[in-house]
Amino acid sequence: MRRKVFTLVERCPQAARTPLALGAVTAQRRGMQLLSPLEDLLDLQDGVISRKQVLDLPGESDATVRRRLRRREWVTHHPGVYLNHTGDPTWKQRAWAAVLYASPAALAGVSALRAGDGPGRRGHADNDSIEVAVAVDRDVREQPGIRIQRRADFDGMTQANLSPPRVRTEHAAIDAAACAATDLAAVGVLSDVVRSRRTTPRRLLAVAKGRTRLRRRHLIQGVLSDAATGASSVLEMEFLRRVIRPHGLPSGDRQVREEDGGPVRPTSAHVVYRDVDHPDLKQLIELDGRLGHSTTSERDAAFERDLDAAIDGRGTLRLGWGQVYVRPCTTAGKLYLVLRRLGWAGEFQRCPRCPADLVIPPPADEREDFSPACGEKSSA
Repeated sequence: MRRKVFTLVERCPQAARTPLALGAVTAQRRGMQLLSPLEDLLDLQDGVISRKQVLDLPGESDATVRRRLRRREWVTHHPGVYLNHTGDPTWKQRAWAAVLYASPAALAGVSALRAGDGPGRRGHADNDSIEVAVAVDRDVREQPGIRIQRRADFDGMTQANLSPPRVRTEHAAIDAAACAATDLAAVGVLSDVVRSRRTTPRRLLAVAKGRTRLRRRHLIQGVLSDAATGASSVLEMEFLRRVIRPHGLPSGDRQVREEDGGPVRPTSAHVVYRDVDHPDLKQLIELDGRLGHSTTSERDAAFERDLDAAIDGRGTLRLGWGQVYVRPCTTAGKLYLVLRRLGWAGEFQRCPRCPADLVIPPPADEREDFSPACGEKSSA
Protein backbone atom coordinates (compact mmCIF):
# COMPACT_ATOMS: atom_id res chain seq x y z
CA MET A 1 0.00 0.00 0.00
CA ARG A 2 1.31 3.38 -0.95
CA ARG A 3 2.18 5.56 2.03
CA LYS A 4 0.34 8.86 2.21
CA VAL A 5 2.53 11.94 2.06
CA PHE A 6 1.37 14.81 4.32
CA THR A 7 1.90 18.40 3.32
CA LEU A 8 2.91 21.15 5.70
CA VAL A 9 -0.58 22.69 5.42
CA GLU A 10 -2.28 19.42 6.47
CA ARG A 11 -0.07 19.10 9.53
CA CYS A 12 -0.16 22.78 10.56
CA PRO A 13 -3.16 24.74 9.17
CA GLN A 14 -1.86 27.93 10.85
CA ALA A 15 1.10 27.91 8.46
CA ALA A 16 -1.05 27.86 5.33
CA ARG A 17 -0.15 31.39 4.27
CA THR A 18 3.57 31.29 5.09
CA PRO A 19 6.21 31.29 2.32
CA LEU A 20 7.26 27.81 3.41
CA ALA A 21 3.71 26.51 3.00
CA LEU A 22 3.32 28.15 -0.40
CA GLY A 23 6.59 26.53 -1.44
CA ALA A 24 5.31 23.15 -0.25
CA VAL A 25 2.12 23.52 -2.31
CA THR A 26 4.18 24.43 -5.36
CA ALA A 27 6.41 21.40 -4.81
CA GLN A 28 3.37 19.12 -4.54
CA ARG A 29 1.92 20.48 -7.77
CA ARG A 30 5.20 19.69 -9.52
CA GLY A 31 5.01 16.06 -8.36
CA MET A 32 7.74 16.34 -5.69
CA GLN A 33 7.13 14.20 -2.61
CA LEU A 34 7.57 15.79 0.82
CA LEU A 35 8.70 14.01 3.96
CA SER A 36 6.16 12.13 6.01
CA PRO A 37 5.46 13.45 9.52
CA LEU A 38 7.73 10.72 10.93
CA GLU A 39 10.66 11.54 8.67
CA ASP A 40 10.05 15.25 9.10
CA LEU A 41 10.25 14.90 12.89
CA LEU A 42 13.41 12.82 12.64
CA ASP A 43 14.96 15.50 10.46
CA LEU A 44 13.95 18.21 12.93
CA GLN A 45 15.48 16.31 15.88
CA ASP A 46 18.78 15.31 14.23
CA GLY A 47 17.70 11.69 13.68
CA VAL A 48 16.45 11.05 17.24
CA ILE A 49 12.88 10.18 18.19
CA SER A 50 10.99 8.74 21.14
CA ARG A 51 8.38 5.97 21.18
CA LYS A 52 5.77 8.38 22.55
CA GLN A 53 6.34 10.74 19.62
CA VAL A 54 5.92 7.89 17.14
CA LEU A 55 2.61 6.85 18.66
CA ASP A 56 1.34 10.44 18.55
CA LEU A 57 1.87 10.66 14.78
CA PRO A 58 -1.00 9.77 12.41
CA GLY A 59 -0.76 6.30 10.92
CA GLU A 60 2.08 5.13 13.16
CA SER A 61 2.05 2.51 15.92
CA ASP A 62 4.27 0.15 17.88
CA ALA A 63 4.55 -1.89 14.70
CA THR A 64 6.50 0.99 13.15
CA VAL A 65 9.02 0.93 15.99
CA ARG A 66 9.41 -2.87 15.89
CA ARG A 67 9.83 -2.90 12.13
CA ARG A 68 12.47 -0.17 12.11
CA LEU A 69 14.40 -1.84 14.91
CA ARG A 70 14.22 -5.25 13.23
CA ARG A 71 15.55 -3.80 9.98
CA ARG A 72 18.32 -1.99 11.88
CA GLU A 73 17.04 1.31 10.52
CA TRP A 74 16.82 2.44 14.15
CA VAL A 75 18.77 1.52 17.27
CA THR A 76 17.81 2.04 20.91
CA HIS A 77 19.90 4.79 22.53
CA HIS A 78 17.98 5.13 25.81
CA PRO A 79 14.85 3.25 26.93
CA GLY A 80 12.10 4.44 24.60
CA VAL A 81 14.47 6.66 22.56
CA TYR A 82 15.79 5.69 19.15
CA LEU A 83 18.50 6.83 16.74
CA ASN A 84 18.09 6.47 12.98
CA HIS A 85 21.57 5.07 12.31
CA THR A 86 23.92 2.48 13.82
CA GLY A 87 27.04 4.65 14.10
CA ASP A 88 28.32 6.77 16.97
CA PRO A 89 25.92 9.59 17.87
CA THR A 90 27.00 13.21 17.60
CA TRP A 91 26.90 15.46 20.66
CA LYS A 92 23.66 17.05 19.49
CA GLN A 93 22.06 13.63 18.98
CA ARG A 94 23.10 12.67 22.53
CA ALA A 95 21.55 15.92 23.76
CA TRP A 96 18.29 15.25 21.93
CA ALA A 97 18.22 11.69 23.27
CA ALA A 98 18.68 12.89 26.85
CA VAL A 99 15.91 15.49 26.53
CA LEU A 100 13.49 13.02 24.93
CA TYR A 101 14.25 10.33 27.51
CA ALA A 102 13.38 12.66 30.42
CA SER A 103 10.67 14.58 28.54
CA PRO A 104 9.37 17.09 29.43
CA ALA A 105 12.94 18.22 30.04
CA ALA A 106 15.52 20.76 28.91
CA LEU A 107 19.30 20.92 28.64
CA ALA A 108 20.88 22.57 31.68
CA GLY A 109 24.23 23.89 32.88
CA VAL A 110 27.22 23.36 30.61
CA SER A 111 25.10 21.32 28.17
CA ALA A 112 22.71 24.25 27.64
CA LEU A 113 25.65 26.60 27.02
CA ARG A 114 27.20 24.06 24.64
CA ALA A 115 23.98 23.87 22.62
CA GLY A 116 23.83 27.66 22.42
CA ASP A 117 27.41 27.90 21.16
CA GLY A 118 26.55 25.93 18.05
CA PRO A 119 28.64 23.40 16.10
CA GLY A 120 31.46 25.82 15.25
CA ARG A 121 32.57 26.45 18.83
CA ARG A 122 35.51 24.39 20.03
CA GLY A 123 36.88 23.74 23.50
CA HIS A 124 34.03 21.60 24.80
CA ALA A 125 34.40 18.03 26.04
CA ASP A 126 31.73 16.33 23.94
CA ASN A 127 32.09 13.05 25.82
CA ASP A 128 30.90 14.52 29.14
CA SER A 129 27.49 13.60 30.51
CA ILE A 130 24.49 15.56 29.27
CA GLU A 131 22.90 17.74 31.98
CA VAL A 132 19.10 17.76 31.87
CA ALA A 133 16.63 19.72 34.01
CA VAL A 134 13.18 18.40 34.95
CA ALA A 135 10.41 19.57 37.27
CA VAL A 136 11.11 19.05 40.95
CA ASP A 137 8.15 16.72 41.50
CA ARG A 138 9.15 14.21 38.82
CA ASP A 139 10.95 10.91 39.42
CA VAL A 140 13.29 10.29 36.48
CA ARG A 141 15.99 7.64 36.68
CA GLU A 142 19.41 8.63 35.47
CA GLN A 143 20.90 6.76 32.54
CA PRO A 144 24.55 6.38 31.55
CA GLY A 145 25.65 9.71 30.12
CA ILE A 146 22.76 11.71 31.65
CA ARG A 147 22.73 13.85 34.80
CA ILE A 148 19.30 14.89 36.07
CA GLN A 149 18.65 18.22 37.80
CA ARG A 150 15.30 18.90 39.50
CA ARG A 151 14.07 22.48 39.44
CA ALA A 152 11.16 24.09 41.28
CA ASP A 153 10.71 26.80 38.61
CA PHE A 154 11.17 24.48 35.67
CA ASP A 155 8.48 26.03 33.45
CA GLY A 156 9.70 29.58 34.07
CA MET A 157 13.35 28.92 33.25
CA THR A 158 13.08 26.73 30.14
CA GLN A 159 12.87 27.64 26.47
CA ALA A 160 10.91 24.80 24.91
CA ASN A 161 10.92 26.45 21.47
CA LEU A 162 14.65 25.93 21.00
CA SER A 163 16.21 22.89 19.37
CA PRO A 164 16.90 21.04 21.60
CA PRO A 165 14.94 22.68 24.47
CA ARG A 166 17.18 24.21 27.12
CA VAL A 167 17.08 26.40 30.20
CA ARG A 168 17.64 30.11 29.78
CA THR A 169 21.22 31.28 29.33
CA GLU A 170 21.31 33.08 32.69
CA HIS A 171 20.35 29.96 34.67
CA ALA A 172 22.68 27.75 32.65
CA ALA A 173 25.65 30.10 33.17
CA ILE A 174 25.10 30.42 36.93
CA ASP A 175 24.83 26.62 37.25
CA ALA A 176 27.98 26.09 35.18
CA ALA A 177 29.95 28.67 37.18
CA ALA A 178 28.84 27.17 40.49
CA CYS A 179 29.89 23.67 39.41
CA ALA A 180 33.16 24.67 37.70
CA ALA A 181 36.31 22.83 38.74
CA THR A 182 38.12 25.97 39.99
CA ASP A 183 37.32 29.56 40.90
CA LEU A 184 39.17 30.77 37.81
CA ALA A 185 37.10 28.43 35.62
CA ALA A 186 33.95 29.87 37.21
CA VAL A 187 35.03 33.41 36.29
CA GLY A 188 35.83 32.12 32.80
CA VAL A 189 32.30 30.74 32.36
CA LEU A 190 30.75 34.10 33.27
CA SER A 191 33.24 35.96 31.09
CA ASP A 192 32.56 33.77 28.05
CA VAL A 193 28.78 34.07 28.25
CA VAL A 194 28.92 37.87 28.63
CA ARG A 195 31.44 38.17 25.78
CA SER A 196 29.13 36.15 23.51
CA ARG A 197 26.44 38.84 24.04
CA ARG A 198 23.78 36.24 24.84
CA THR A 199 23.06 37.94 28.15
CA THR A 200 24.24 40.77 30.39
CA PRO A 201 25.90 40.94 33.82
CA ARG A 202 22.75 42.50 35.29
CA ARG A 203 20.58 39.57 34.20
CA LEU A 204 23.09 37.07 35.52
CA LEU A 205 23.29 38.93 38.82
CA ALA A 206 19.50 38.93 39.19
CA VAL A 207 19.40 35.14 38.74
CA ALA A 208 22.27 34.62 41.20
CA LYS A 209 20.57 36.74 43.86
CA GLY A 210 17.35 34.80 43.37
CA ARG A 211 18.99 31.47 44.27
CA THR A 212 18.44 30.35 47.87
CA ARG A 213 21.40 27.97 47.63
CA LEU A 214 24.38 28.77 45.44
CA ARG A 215 27.92 27.49 45.56
CA ARG A 216 30.59 30.21 45.20
CA ARG A 217 27.94 32.86 45.92
CA HIS A 218 30.49 35.43 47.13
CA LEU A 219 32.68 35.07 44.05
CA ILE A 220 29.85 34.92 41.50
CA GLN A 221 27.93 37.87 42.89
CA GLY A 222 31.13 39.86 43.37
CA VAL A 223 32.26 39.35 39.79
CA LEU A 224 28.82 40.16 38.39
CA SER A 225 28.34 43.20 40.62
CA ASP A 226 31.57 44.73 39.37
CA ALA A 227 30.75 43.87 35.77
CA ALA A 228 27.21 45.28 36.04
CA THR A 229 28.28 48.61 37.54
CA GLY A 230 31.47 49.04 35.51
CA ALA A 231 33.46 49.51 38.74
CA SER A 232 35.79 47.21 40.64
CA SER A 233 34.65 47.90 44.19
CA VAL A 234 34.29 44.22 45.13
CA LEU A 235 37.61 43.37 43.48
CA GLU A 236 39.27 46.22 45.40
CA MET A 237 37.97 44.87 48.71
CA GLU A 238 39.19 41.37 47.84
CA PHE A 239 42.57 42.86 46.86
CA LEU A 240 42.95 44.35 50.33
CA ARG A 241 41.53 41.31 52.15
CA ARG A 242 43.37 38.56 50.25
CA VAL A 243 46.56 40.13 48.88
CA ILE A 244 47.63 43.21 50.85
CA ARG A 245 46.71 42.83 54.52
CA PRO A 246 47.53 39.12 55.11
CA HIS A 247 51.02 39.55 53.63
CA GLY A 248 52.01 42.85 55.20
CA LEU A 249 52.21 44.81 51.94
CA PRO A 250 51.65 48.58 51.78
CA SER A 251 48.08 49.48 50.87
CA GLY A 252 48.94 52.73 49.07
CA ASP A 253 46.46 55.50 48.28
CA ARG A 254 43.13 54.29 46.90
CA GLN A 255 40.94 55.96 44.26
CA VAL A 256 43.33 58.86 43.69
CA ARG A 257 41.79 61.62 41.58
CA GLU A 258 44.05 63.22 38.99
CA GLU A 259 44.04 64.79 35.56
CA ASP A 260 45.55 62.97 32.59
CA GLY A 261 46.53 64.09 29.13
CA GLY A 262 47.53 67.64 30.02
CA PRO A 263 51.30 67.76 29.38
CA VAL A 264 51.03 67.00 25.66
CA ARG A 265 47.54 68.23 24.79
CA PRO A 266 46.15 70.54 27.48
CA THR A 267 42.76 70.66 25.79
CA SER A 268 42.39 66.87 26.13
CA ALA A 269 43.00 66.78 29.90
CA HIS A 270 40.39 64.75 31.78
CA VAL A 271 39.83 63.42 35.29
CA VAL A 272 40.70 59.80 36.08
CA TYR A 273 40.77 57.77 39.27
CA ARG A 274 43.71 55.50 40.04
CA ASP A 275 42.74 52.35 41.94
CA VAL A 276 45.96 52.14 43.98
CA ASP A 277 48.82 54.66 43.93
CA HIS A 278 52.21 54.32 45.64
CA PRO A 279 53.50 57.87 45.09
CA ASP A 280 56.82 57.35 46.90
CA LEU A 281 57.56 54.29 44.77
CA LYS A 282 56.07 55.72 41.53
CA GLN A 283 53.94 52.60 41.05
CA LEU A 284 50.26 52.32 40.11
CA ILE A 285 48.05 49.24 40.46
CA GLU A 286 44.89 49.03 38.37
CA LEU A 287 42.20 46.47 39.26
CA ASP A 288 40.10 45.32 36.29
CA GLY A 289 36.92 43.47 37.22
CA ARG A 290 35.30 43.63 33.81
CA LEU A 291 34.12 40.43 32.13
CA GLY A 292 35.02 39.36 28.63
CA HIS A 293 36.96 41.54 26.23
CA SER A 294 36.43 45.21 26.97
CA THR A 295 35.23 47.42 24.20
CA THR A 296 37.70 49.17 21.90
CA SER A 297 37.10 52.51 23.59
CA GLU A 298 37.66 51.04 27.08
CA ARG A 299 40.92 49.38 26.06
CA ASP A 300 42.05 52.55 24.34
CA ALA A 301 41.35 54.58 27.49
CA ALA A 302 43.31 52.08 29.63
CA PHE A 303 46.30 52.25 27.27
CA GLU A 304 46.12 56.05 27.35
CA ARG A 305 46.16 56.11 31.16
CA ASP A 306 49.21 53.85 31.23
CA LEU A 307 50.98 56.10 28.74
CA ASP A 308 50.17 59.21 30.77
CA ALA A 309 51.49 57.51 33.92
CA ALA A 310 54.73 56.66 32.12
CA ILE A 311 55.24 60.37 31.33
CA ASP A 312 55.50 60.96 35.08
CA GLY A 313 57.87 58.03 35.48
CA ARG A 314 55.28 55.73 37.04
CA GLY A 315 54.77 52.09 36.15
CA THR A 316 51.37 50.37 35.98
CA LEU A 317 50.43 46.85 37.06
CA ARG A 318 47.03 45.50 36.03
CA LEU A 319 45.40 42.74 38.09
CA GLY A 320 42.17 40.82 37.56
CA TRP A 321 40.08 38.22 39.35
CA GLY A 322 42.57 35.45 38.66
CA GLN A 323 45.43 37.27 40.40
CA VAL A 324 43.32 38.57 43.32
CA TYR A 325 40.84 35.79 44.08
CA VAL A 326 42.38 32.62 42.70
CA ARG A 327 46.13 33.18 43.31
CA PRO A 328 46.31 35.87 46.04
CA CYS A 329 49.42 34.53 47.79
CA THR A 330 51.40 34.17 44.57
CA THR A 331 50.31 37.65 43.53
CA ALA A 332 51.39 39.03 46.92
CA GLY A 333 54.83 37.46 46.53
CA LYS A 334 55.32 39.00 43.11
CA LEU A 335 54.11 42.41 44.29
CA TYR A 336 56.53 42.20 47.21
CA LEU A 337 59.48 41.71 44.85
CA VAL A 338 58.35 44.60 42.65
CA LEU A 339 57.88 46.97 45.59
CA ARG A 340 61.21 46.00 47.18
CA ARG A 341 62.98 46.66 43.90
CA LEU A 342 61.38 50.12 43.87
CA GLY A 343 62.64 50.91 47.37
CA TRP A 344 60.06 49.61 49.85
CA ALA A 345 61.81 48.38 53.02
CA GLY A 346 59.09 46.12 54.48
CA GLU A 347 59.10 42.33 54.79
CA PHE A 348 56.84 39.70 53.28
CA GLN A 349 54.56 37.91 55.74
CA ARG A 350 53.29 34.41 55.05
CA CYS A 351 49.60 33.93 55.76
CA PRO A 352 47.93 30.65 56.82
CA ARG A 353 46.72 30.14 53.23
CA CYS A 354 50.14 30.46 51.60
CA PRO A 355 51.02 27.21 49.78
CA ALA A 356 54.00 25.28 51.07
CA ASP A 357 55.83 25.58 47.76
CA LEU A 358 55.60 29.39 47.69
CA VAL A 359 59.21 30.62 47.64
CA ILE A 360 59.98 34.33 47.97
CA PRO A 361 63.56 34.96 46.76
CA PRO A 362 65.42 37.80 48.46
CA PRO A 363 65.58 41.05 46.51
CA ALA A 364 68.62 41.56 44.32
CA ASP A 365 70.23 44.04 46.75
CA GLU A 366 70.09 41.52 49.62
CA ARG A 367 71.62 38.53 47.85
CA GLU A 368 75.03 37.51 49.17
CA ASP A 369 77.81 38.97 47.05
CA PHE A 370 80.78 36.64 46.60
CA SER A 371 82.68 38.92 44.25
CA PRO A 372 86.07 40.19 45.52
CA ALA A 373 86.09 43.60 47.22
CA CYS A 374 87.72 46.58 45.55
CA GLY A 375 91.48 46.28 45.55
CA GLU A 376 91.47 42.58 46.39
CA LYS A 377 92.77 40.00 43.99
CA SER A 378 91.08 36.74 43.35
CA SER A 379 92.91 33.63 44.52
CA ALA A 380 92.41 32.10 41.13
